Amino acid sequence: MRIVFGQIAHETNTFSNVKTDKKAFSLWGWDVGETIITKHRRVRNYMGGMIDQAEELGIEVIPTFAATATPSGVITKEPYEVLKLELLNGIRNAKHYDAICLALHGAGVTETAEDLEGDLLKEVRKIVGYEIPVVVTLDLHANVTESMVREADAILGNHLYPHTDSYEIGKEAVSLAQNIVEKGLKPTMHLIKLPLAIPTSTTNLSPAKDVNDRCFEWEKNSRMIDCTFYHGFPYTNISDFGVTVLATSHNDPEIAREAAQDVASYIWEHKEDFFIKQPSPKEGIAKALQHNGYPVVLNETSDNPGGGTPGDGTYLLRALLEEKVEKACFGFIYDPEVVDIAFRAGVGTNIEVMLGGKTDDLHGEPIPLIAYVKCLTDGTFIQSSPMGKGGQVNLGRSVRLQCGGVDIIVCSVRSQTLDEQIFLLHGIDVSQYKIVALKSSQHFRAGFEPISSTIITVDSPGLTTLDFTAFQYTNLRTNIYPLTEVSQESISVITG
Repeated sequence: MRIVFGQIAHETNTFSNVKTDKKAFSLWGWDVGETIITKHRRVRNYMGGMIDQAEELGIEVIPTFAATATPSGVITKEPYEVLKLELLNGIRNAKHYDAICLALHGAGVTETAEDLEGDLLKEVRKIVGYEIPVVVTLDLHANVTESMVREADAILGNHLYPHTDSYEIGKEAVSLAQNIVEKGLKPTMHLIKLPLAIPTSTTNLSPAKDVNDRCFEWEKNSRMIDCTFYHGFPYTNISDFGVTVLATSHNDPEIAREAAQDVASYIWEHKEDFFIKQPSPKEGIAKALQHNGYPVVLNETSDNPGGGTPGDGTYLLRALLEEKVEKACFGFIYDPEVVDIAFRAGVGTNIEVMLGGKTDDLHGEPIPLIAYVKCLTDGTFIQSSPMGKGGQVNLGRSVRLQCGGVDIIVCSVRSQTLDEQIFLLHGIDVSQYKIVALKSSQHFRAGFEPISSTIITVDSPGLTTLDFTAFQYTNLRTNIYPLTEVSQESISVITG
């Protein structure tokens, strides 16, 4: 058996003023052919799971094209056309294959298509028709659409946030493709779209954990293949977004419908449990200082580059400096200009800079700072978080600055912080600090929950704030709670 593999993945925050171009993809992944296998084999991500499972099962791998970029603004027309052409040409040029497995995201938006994945799958079908099975993996934050369900034979997504199960989902996709081809498995999907947007919600805790438990109960049924609660990606001004439930059975539409309706009804009944007001940066710092234990992790959810923010927001860092906190470290803030100044000055010098706040006027003003240059690094390391473990990370030239009692890491590539590796690279042992501050909404938990005393989420203005009223949604096709009052009758159903 031979399977074609490919990937185009981007989570698009349409409220960002930073458009996504080819350079953004080239920075994180623009790979063709065998390079894909070399880069992802035994890495705990979707492609790694697909490759490893295929090799374990003796399935021949046909790698085509794989591209990813850090979440950011709308993908411009030209790079999307190139991305699409690269993948489609790879599929056209592949010979004698039995199935296709694609690692997509589900929240991609371009200047020409607000449903990147649906558009892409339509183009794939024009090449291969509907006889070749197409199995797709999606991120838990996918805004699952009718086009995705119609064009794919099966769709599998994360259950967990942090996404520590991406590798397993990739493996499952390959096994599912094999069972479709060799055993005649017939996936039947039933999608329910709820008129609901929820804040980023870890599945380690209720209420998201409880919803997953309900999904897992349905998956125990021998007629079921999968039941997934997609949180959706709310930071997007498109017509079709929100929470969905996708249930997939083995040629049994009735049980797929029953499972999806049961889980969707449970989510709707418990929707208020998702909305928890988090403290401001100063309130979070006060709580951290009162906590008896080391370290306390403060995550700045409102400036999460993993959700498309600039990563140079200053609200939390400014509060740490103003409160004159001792034994605190901040890892990290994005500011290539300050990094360049530090590199020119060298280790052991004092520099005077304006730090952060340079991308927009939403995430806080630049901080006037006089700081000591403690160390300089190349910003490269191997990821240790269970999410993506083994992957190579390059945050570009980076610097550790010291100001008062705060150690500040500044990097020249935008990203969220997933594990302690960026701290260790700069000589910081987080276990020795009272406060460890970072930019992330939930993914950091996979790396930091085992090594922290407690975690406190802080919120402020930003492109990933938990306060949805801060955004102007002008393209909604239907009412979405909590933006407007809606009734359960507005829940829509799609089968595939």
